[in-house]
Amino acid sequence: MRVFVTGASGWIGSATVDELVAAGHQVVGLARSDASVARVEAAGATALRGDLDDLDAIRRGASESEGVVHLANKHDWANPVATNAAERAVVETIGTALAGSDRPFIVASGIAGLASDRPATEAHPNPFVGPDSMRGGSENRGFDFVDQGVRTVAARFAPTVHGIGDHGFIAAIVAAAEQQGVSGYIGDGTNNWSAVHRSDAARLVRLGLESAPAGARLHAVAEPVVSTRSIAEAIGEGLGLPVTSIDPADAESHFGFIGRFFGLEMSATSTETQERFGWTPTGPTLAEDIAAGAYFDVRVS
Repeated sequence: MRVFVTGASGWIGSATVDELVAAGHQVVGLARSDASVARVEAAGATALRGDLDDLDAIRRGASESEGVVHLANKHDWANPVATNAAERAVVETIGTALAGSDRPFIVASGIAGLASDRPATEAHPNPFVGPDSMRGGSENRGFDFVDQGVRTVAARFAPTVHGIGDHGFIAAIVAAAEQQGVSGYIGDGTNNWSAVHRSDAARLVRLGLESAPAGARLHAVAEPVVSTRSIAEAIGEGLGLPVTSIDPADAESHFGFIGRFFGLEMSATSTETQERFGWTPTGPTLAEDIAAGAYFDVRVS
């Protein structure tokens, strides 16, 4: 299959490109810089120069593909309105390009906000609808194209897709611990995050592309519940720092932008995903990656 991948040189995207190429797929990856082009081509894929604002390039990549995996996101925490608008525009561009083709369209999503009192399941609908909502309502917007002959599938990722080289949420929490001299958790630390290793997430994306039906919701979750206190304790152990509770009112000043999320319940199960698609996570756990030092030489970019 000729597969167009946005975010092809990113954290999840580069692992997905490796997974797709190894499975025999022909991959075209969106690349916004010379360095991104080099990474995409080194993985055995073809680079298409462009970024999330270049809708002509995205339209071309989607139109010439047999399937699309959309993983890119601006992640501009200072300007969420622009980030959400760009996300929605890309999903609309790809969906329109694939309309009437029955080609697969994997839309990256997340488990945040699906449930606040228990781990979310695949049956939980995404509550974010409309251009002003989180990620521009991209999961639901993508599903709008199912009735137009697109095999849209939502890939809902755990809040931490971890591994050596990760510059995401856990790296930000580690950076805060180093800066503050303590490894903190918010409140009593009993709220939970889910976790998945990068290699397992990439394999699930491939399985979804190859076999998931239109409207499927895949949960890229290996560990359904990991308490935020246990995350702080693992970081404290690795850095040799004391572990302490941070008052919720001080969360953002202590942690930076990640303080908006670290106190939230962001957990989900993946029982249905594993049973339906034969996906069994095999990568290290989050605690194992932290203990192995995966984050202690990493800085948030």
